[in-house]
Amino acid sequence: MNVKAESKALEPLRPQAVPGYLQETYWWAYVHPNAVSFFERQWLVNLILWGNFARLRDAALAELGREVPGRTLQVACVYGNFTEHLAARVAPGGQLDVVDVLPIQLRNLRQKLSPLAPVTLHQYDSTALGFEGASFDQAIVFFLLHEQPAAARRQTLREALRVVKPGGKLVLVDYHLPRRLHPLRYLFRPVLHALEPFALDLWRHEIMEWLPEGVSAAQIRKQTYYGGLYQKLVISV
Repeated sequence: MNVKAESKALEPLRPQAVPGYLQETYWWAYVHPNAVSFFERQWLVNLILWGNFARLRDAALAELGREVPGRTLQVACVYGNFTEHLAARVAPGGQLDVVDVLPIQLRNLRQKLSPLAPVTLHQYDSTALGFEGASFDQAIVFFLLHEQPAAARRQTLREALRVVKPGGKLVLVDYHLPRRLHPLRYLFRPVLHALEPFALDLWRHEIMEWLPEGVSAAQIRKQTYYGGLYQKLVISV
């Protein structure tokens, strides 16, 4: 990578308020400096997802293809090797942009990426993406929605769809209500209630309920995994 391209790997960070829900509910997982050093372990993120990290990662990326052309947006950083795998699929001449509101998360991701990776990192809140409409050929949101209250979740989806070009797609992967006989339907609920209280919204409601008006069921393709505990939605724009 030439010097000019490398200098764009992480755009200048700026003072920006941490969303209240993020500071109050997830300071221990994303905001505190010790959070990154603790959670940035591949085996740990896989354990948190009950051994399903690679399966869900690959299911999401498969929707974009073996080579991802054009410009791709990833909304929010992810612990583990999700972004590295996505960056490896970017086709020649393509570009991956990743946004996150937390400087500590952007710095952590930059350290994980190769200097040659075609990736630019931006400090934006997912509810107010600083891109023009129809800027991206595809976008992906991997395990972010369950961490947001309903209003922020609704605006994140609106923004993600706003910046995807007509004919493109938005890929979502997140929690889902497990099947009735799934043991985690009963064992995992108190854990989510204590540590990730917004996640239970995705057990009670379909993601479609937070989508902007005008998005029809015909545009959405849904698949569940691991007894229904996880879901993947692909929305055609």
